[in-house]
Amino acid sequence: QVQLVESGGGLVQPGGSLRLSCAASGSIFNIYAMAWYRQAPGKQRELVALINKSGSTNYAESVKGRFSISRDNAKNTVYLQMNSVKLEDTAVYYCYVRHDLRVSWGQGTQVTISS
Repeated sequence: QVQLVESGGGLVQPGGSLRLSCAASGSIFNIYAMAWYRQAPGKQRELVALINKSGSTNYAESVKGRFSISRDNAKNTVYLQMNSVKLEDTAVYYCYVRHDLRVSWGQGTQVTISS
């Protein structure tokens, strides 16, 4: 059994910052990649940022230069630093972990950008 616990979501004004965290625990032996996805109302879930075991990263074009993904391998935790947020960043953000022979998802955390 694998648990992903997300935290850090909330309400923030445009131009502000927010930091999301996701801690993985349970039967995890090898984590290959960790990522954040998001899903806005009426839209498909999309990849926001991904970080591989080696530390290489990949970002959606819409967040490049504003968001930063990082991980703490010792804590099996992934972070998403969100800066200069925009109204269109409003969504439910999901943690994603590819480990061993499977994929696990977090329960989602709401991020709302509003003035």
